[in-house]
Amino acid sequence: MKNFFQGMVTNTGILGEVMVFLWQRKLWWMIPMITVLLLFGLLLVFANTSGVAPFIYTLF
Repeated sequence: MKNFFQGMVTNTGILGEVMVFLWQRKLWWMIPMITVLLLFGLLLVFANTSGVAPFIYTLF
């Protein structure tokens, strides 16, 4: 398991370091919440800056 986390940090950079930090501090239950918040933030960024905005707005 330790090798898995070391490989993840090497491949993902800062995001991997945050995930390892949460896992080591037994805050693994926060990982899904942070993931959803990041996805929602990316959705908002794409909705404002691309031609996909009309299609994303129909979801809400």
